[in-house]
Amino acid sequence: MSAFFSRIFGGGDSSDGPIRFADPQTVMGWLRDGSAVVVDVREPHEHAAGHIPGAVLVPLSSFDPARVPAVPGKELVFHCQAGRRCGPAAEKMLAAGYQGTIHRLSGGFAAWRAAGGAVE
Repeated sequence: MSAFFSRIFGGGDSSDGPIRFADPQTVMGWLRDGSAVVVDVREPHEHAAGHIPGAVLVPLSSFDPARVPAVPGKELVFHCQAGRRCGPAAEKMLAAGYQGTIHRLSGGFAAWRAAGGAVE
């Protein structure tokens, strides 16, 4: 395992590095109790067609870590459509110096909808 991959994902199971995965049910719970900030890294037309209530749009195509509302004490969750684009966004966030944990929504917005998550 490369040193970079190890730093990003920890010991290889992605449960102890700064980038982790969270299933839709976990993120739903965090949103219910107000303990998460959700960042949608899809494009504006995708976000406009339907998004997680309260999600902040910061598209990967123009991703700027300074636009991510990282709130101390809250879980930071990135999501995209199927779970691929949030990885590069999370890596850019870490490269910009973010020190916390970033959760990638497992399966993305498609999994969110399939799990019965609220959509605006």
